[in-house]
Amino acid sequence: MKQFNVTGMSCAACSARVEKAVSGVEGVTSCSVSLLTNSMGVEGTASESDIIRAVEKAGYGASIKGAANEKKAASGAPSWADAEALKDRETPKLKRRLLFSVPILLVLMYFSMGHGMWGWPAPKAFDNHVFLGLFELLLAAAVMIINGKFFTSGFTALFRGAPNMDTLVALGSTASFVYSLAELFLMILAQGRMEHETVMKYGMNLYFESAAMIPTLITVGKMLEAMSKGRTTDALKGLMRLAPKTAVLLRGGVETEVGIEEVAAGDIFIVRPGEQIPVDGVIIKGSTAVNESALTGESIPADKAEGDAVSAATMNQQGCIECRATRVGEDTTLAQIIKTVSDAAATKAPLARIADKVSGIFVPAVIGIAVLTVVGWLIAGRPFSFAIARGISVLVISCPCALGLATPVAIMVGSGVGARNGILYKTAAAQEGAGRTEIVALDKTGTVTEGSPKVTDVLPFGTDEKTLLRLAASLEKNSEHPLAGAVTAAAEGLSLEETTDFAALPGSGLSARLGGKALIGGSKRYLSSLGLVSKEVAETADRLSEEGKTPLLFALDGALIGLIAVADTIKADSAEAIRELGGMGIRTVMLTGDNERTAKAISLEAGVDRVVAGVLPDGKAEVIRSLKALGKVAMVGDGINDAPALTVADNGVAIGAGTDVAIDAADIVVMKSRLSDVTAAIRLSRATIRNIHQNLFWAFFYNAVCIPLAMGLYGVEMKPMYGAAAMALSSFCVCMNALRLNLVKPHDAKHDRRAKPVSEEALDGIVSAGSPKEEAPSETVIRRTIRIEGMMCGHCEAAVKAALEALPGVENAEADHVSGRAAVILSAPVADEALKAAVEAEDYTVLSIE
Repeated sequence: MKQFNVTGMSCAACSARVEKAVSGVEGVTSCSVSLLTNSMGVEGTASESDIIRAVEKAGYGASIKGAANEKKAASGAPSWADAEALKDRETPKLKRRLLFSVPILLVLMYFSMGHGMWGWPAPKAFDNHVFLGLFELLLAAAVMIINGKFFTSGFTALFRGAPNMDTLVALGSTASFVYSLAELFLMILAQGRMEHETVMKYGMNLYFESAAMIPTLITVGKMLEAMSKGRTTDALKGLMRLAPKTAVLLRGGVETEVGIEEVAAGDIFIVRPGEQIPVDGVIIKGSTAVNESALTGESIPADKAEGDAVSAATMNQQGCIECRATRVGEDTTLAQIIKTVSDAAATKAPLARIADKVSGIFVPAVIGIAVLTVVGWLIAGRPFSFAIARGISVLVISCPCALGLATPVAIMVGSGVGARNGILYKTAAAQEGAGRTEIVALDKTGTVTEGSPKVTDVLPFGTDEKTLLRLAASLEKNSEHPLAGAVTAAAEGLSLEETTDFAALPGSGLSARLGGKALIGGSKRYLSSLGLVSKEVAETADRLSEEGKTPLLFALDGALIGLIAVADTIKADSAEAIRELGGMGIRTVMLTGDNERTAKAISLEAGVDRVVAGVLPDGKAEVIRSLKALGKVAMVGDGINDAPALTVADNGVAIGAGTDVAIDAADIVVMKSRLSDVTAAIRLSRATIRNIHQNLFWAFFYNAVCIPLAMGLYGVEMKPMYGAAAMALSSFCVCMNALRLNLVKPHDAKHDRRAKPVSEEALDGIVSAGSPKEEAPSETVIRRTIRIEGMMCGHCEAAVKAALEALPGVENAEADHVSGRAAVILSAPVADEALKAAVEAEDYTVLSIE
């Protein structure tokens, strides 16, 4: 997406005109203009010069976003983190205008209202109505000149055939001034004829104070609006302020401080305690604790050691570390977060399209209503002064800005709250869409579960847990199998013993000698073949297998000493997060390539509504397509194999610790690998949608009530200055309401509202349709069942599956370590020798092929 700064916009009608002009440029596929940030995002093949020319032709200014920042590299600030584009330049200008306007207006109000109507003291000359009128004319003209931007912008837009809010202000103020000027001339003529009663009558119809009050009050409203709009981008500006300015590089053994722009990938940099990490990198020396709250919202420091990744803008709190730079400049995590939040602000939510359509015709409609109001009252026999006052009131009370700001201010504040909590919405549509989610599809490995095996049960026989773990780890430390790593990790802190004569029995287990005694570990089948497993132990092992765990048995000197169960455990917050999703009326479906037994065990523990097991990446995408027939679907995943499903879903959510492919394919990224952040993203999105609805209701309600009120339909004779005051406050109210989103606590489930969930029957029909089904026999489908010895866990199953599916002609393979079999579907003949060789290349034994 190309981004541009746009100048000269004053209301929603302006942004709608710019968007229409750019959308008409050849090669532009989409265009969205943000009145909030005065920016524009354009997609397509159109050249930047053509886009800028189209904006200028529409009467506004445009420049490439960030172009000016490239010249600022020498200052040390990275160009992508320059906050100048978000700097509030309007508020100081508006304050200066008010500084000159308000004193003049107060003097004008004193003499026109205080002295003229309520008899407040004044010099004798002001008793002359003509003199008072001339004095008011001069003061009103001065205020109008000070606030001349309304008039130059408004009339320019009117003459171009694209009236905007400034046009309404300019017409209202000018009408008041011109009408009062005409009355003043009539007063002068009457005074020349010595018609004092006529002079007094015309004197009561002067609206010079309204001509001055209208632009002044609108300027007050604009200033309040600009200040509140500035606060909506505080989160983004806060992220930009985090960008480090310098780094300490290690060059030839010498430490050198350089500007952040000079750091290149592969450079070695040093970070001492209390310093910011300058760029993304990997620790090559030292260990520390890093506060990553700036990026993830997590206040507890994360322990880091050699080989661990660190991110720019996080704070090193303890040790001195040496790191190798891996991602610098615009590629760092911080830069990507800033870009994501900025891009989201430059896009439009679907709800904004409603306001855009209305804003495009709003100003011309208001001008038409004002003209009809004047004509209508004249036909009704009311004086011209009454009719013109009603027409002016209609012009100045109408507010298209409230409509135009209703959605973008809420989106910007919501994006900021999300960024502070480690939740990144890539587009405004994604932020809105997340709140409409009805079904959440979850990848199992790495999303619901930790993604790596851990010890879950330690059952000693005739010894204690520590002794069992110590002996088992002393044996397993010599193995590279993932299950061995889990056992060794569980024994951390225990004193392990040295073994001799270590041997790995492919697919069966391990053996070694410890102090002259035989130490054996392996599957139930292997130790049963040695006659070491009793019926009770076998039943315990079978029960653990049914729970999706892998039981490992250990024996010392011919006697069973215990059983250790290993499994890919669910994350600490997964069950609670899934329960919260259910509380919001959202159905959950878990998708996994694992066998059905393991998948069901995990689904029961996590509490998901449905599970689809044994699905390939393309199969996950097909399930998502089927679920979309029931409602809005969000897919949550972390791996390359999840990318197709993330793309197909209404909203793809990538877990932050996932692969770059998954993150690129997703619409929403959660920086922490916690499922509870997914519920937080949906909760925050729902709050944002509610806020947008409130803003739109207020904007439509305000105009629907106030325009008839200004027309005098309710029997109220509203003065134009009161209409201007109401208009000034309307946009301010919208912005302040959006700022209430800063009070939202995304992880607090207390105020969740349960939406109507998708029916169980409909979900059953889709999920069963998406589950793996037996293929109908055909000439091109060939089945093989391979009996395999040595598979002990889900990792073994995955290794066999991958090896078989790598063969040409193998369409699908499913392995099961409990039954010791692999079911293979062939789309073309494959020799049994090739199947056997593929399996045995992974160190398993093929017993037979049927």
